[in-house]
Amino acid sequence: MKDATFDRSHFFAHMARMKLIQRWPLMRSTEQENVAEHSLQVAMVAHALAVIKNTFYKGQLDPAKAAMQALFHDASEVLTGDLPTPVKYYNEQMARAYKEIEANAEQSLVKMLPNDLQAVYAPLLSAHADDEYTHLVKSADLLCAYLKCVEELSAGNQEFAAAKQRLTNMLDGRMNQEIRYFLEVFVPSFSLSLDEISSAKF
Repeated sequence: MKDATFDRSHFFAHMARMKLIQRWPLMRSTEQENVAEHSLQVAMVAHALAVIKNTFYKGQLDPAKAAMQALFHDASEVLTGDLPTPVKYYNEQMARAYKEIEANAEQSLVKMLPNDLQAVYAPLLSAHADDEYTHLVKSADLLCAYLKCVEELSAGNQEFAAAKQRLTNMLDGRMNQEIRYFLEVFVPSFSLSLDEISSAKF
């Protein structure tokens, strides 16, 4: 019996290009950040928020599901690029148009997959579902952008001062117990030097 032949898919070749898309394109940064790096950090933070909610606040989330959804939350940018936030949200019409572009890009990515795999990846690629996991990933996304600002300001780069204040306001607007826990327990270390965070005994 001959081995089955399969149609080729460009899906993961596109995913591999997340590392080529630079974030904060209008900002002077001490350290460049690409979408692949950002997505990994958002996945770790989303996983942590789910674990925190389950451990301390009677949540019943699946941390692995949160992490996987976070890994793909910016996947559409391999087709659209990363439009700067001031442009993306310049006005309501611009924000609405960009959401439509994102949704179309997500559908294009899903269609790149073999038919039998599309149902598995479609929920991971949709940034527009209105459920608890989408809200959690958005919180993780904002936290990671906030952390980027903290790191840049700690390096003396005042370019990120206004962005930090804007993200502080956004986090305040969606504040909950797990976000507050993460801010109080984990975020202060991001302002410290390597020597300071390495001072704990192994």
